Amino acid sequence: MPGLYNKYIKPLHAFGDAVSIVLSSVVAFQLTHGLTAVSFRYFLPQFILYALLAWYICTYLLGTYQFYRIVHFKNVAVSVLKVMLLYLLLIEALSNVIELEAVTRDFLLYHYAILAVCVVLYRIIVLASLRYFRKKGYNKRYVIIVGMGKAGKELRKYFNTHPEYGYHFIGYFDDNTVNDPDKLGTIDELENYLEHNYIDDIYCSSFELNRNQVIRIMNYADDHLIRMKFLPEPSALPQNKLKIDFYDMLPVLVSRSIPLDDIVNKAIKRAFDIAFSSIVIVFFLSWFIPIIAILIKIDSRGPVFYGQERSGINYKTFRCWKFRSMYVNSESQLAKRGDSRITRMGAFIRKTSLDELPQFFNVFMGHMSIVGPRPHPLFVNEEYAMVAEKYMVRHFIKPGITGLSQVRGYRGDTSSDYQIRGRVKLDIFYLENWSFFLDLKIVFYTVYNMLRGEDNAF
Repeated sequence: MPGLYNKYIKPLHAFGDAVSIVLSSVVAFQLTHGLTAVSFRYFLPQFILYALLAWYICTYLLGTYQFYRIVHFKNVAVSVLKVMLLYLLLIEALSNVIELEAVTRDFLLYHYAILAVCVVLYRIIVLASLRYFRKKGYNKRYVIIVGMGKAGKELRKYFNTHPEYGYHFIGYFDDNTVNDPDKLGTIDELENYLEHNYIDDIYCSSFELNRNQVIRIMNYADDHLIRMKFLPEPSALPQNKLKIDFYDMLPVLVSRSIPLDDIVNKAIKRAFDIAFSSIVIVFFLSWFIPIIAILIKIDSRGPVFYGQERSGINYKTFRCWKFRSMYVNSESQLAKRGDSRITRMGAFIRKTSLDELPQFFNVFMGHMSIVGPRPHPLFVNEEYAMVAEKYMVRHFIKPGITGLSQVRGYRGDTSSDYQIRGRVKLDIFYLENWSFFLDLKIVFYTVYNMLRGEDNAF
């Protein structure tokens, strides 16, 4: 029967996690104490019991065992890392409350590292195996489409080009199309077909049907235990990423899903910001600031730092700090290439992006992030909002010292409308597709661009 093995996937993962915990605990104990240690038979079973309890609490809280057919390997790794973060915090708390003499720092570090690798590898192997067997024809779900609109055609193409997900497209019912070998009949002929053929899922393009037809199909599907799913037309809603929230029993569509709204993702990003900014401040800025301050003072009169009000998360203002790169003046216009207000020293630090370094203090204080949309001066926000559609969306997350638009070439002078629109488009893509790995990639390319020099910097 199609979908016969779905019920075994969850216990399969739970069993694999348990094996990984036992294996990582034994190996970590061997590396730190040796299996001949006296405490082995007394300590290890007790620790494994606590570890299993903590792990399953974490997976329950994060819903890790809610599996879907269409899942990517990257999402598997991210899901495990989220559980590992919460598991690490819980084990650290338990180790302080329950004293086990063999729980050393080395033992825990080995345990965490081995466990993360084992769980990720195991789940990737299971996922790859499922894809292989589904491609061979096992664990299928038989599906049909009702109402062949634009969304239905795209879905048919997706089913046909991705057999590894196990969806077997049978055909569709529609009142309009003709001379198509995939067409099984009209809408009125659907129920008779379902009486004599097995179908798991019905995908309904409700925009192609009238209200009475949709209600009749829904009632029939419910009465015959067939799952029914609805396809929105691509042009019916302005946003591509929709999220469903439930207010008691009422489903509500949220037009924009932002990964950084997730508390775990937010904690990961903030921890990275604090760690990275602390390293830069302590090991670099502590000696670099006095040197650059002397050079700025020699080159021109005025303060070393320049603070400007800029818009941050939720459009709240904050003072963004930079090394002063221009002569002291009362003009508020943005600097452009060849601007006479830029000092000789200022031209150098702007070209090398060194003028942005004081913003690591903004990051440490929580006003900014290492990676995010660049904050703009308040006086240009209204101007940019008139040029770029959905400009204000970029304020849903913290601004950053660097960002996706900067490493893609949209930095420095953005006096042209296409530059403003390009920057905003990439900023919105970043906030909708954030991942920790994307942040690391952006940081790498930022450093790489600084070392080779950038044409857009001035």
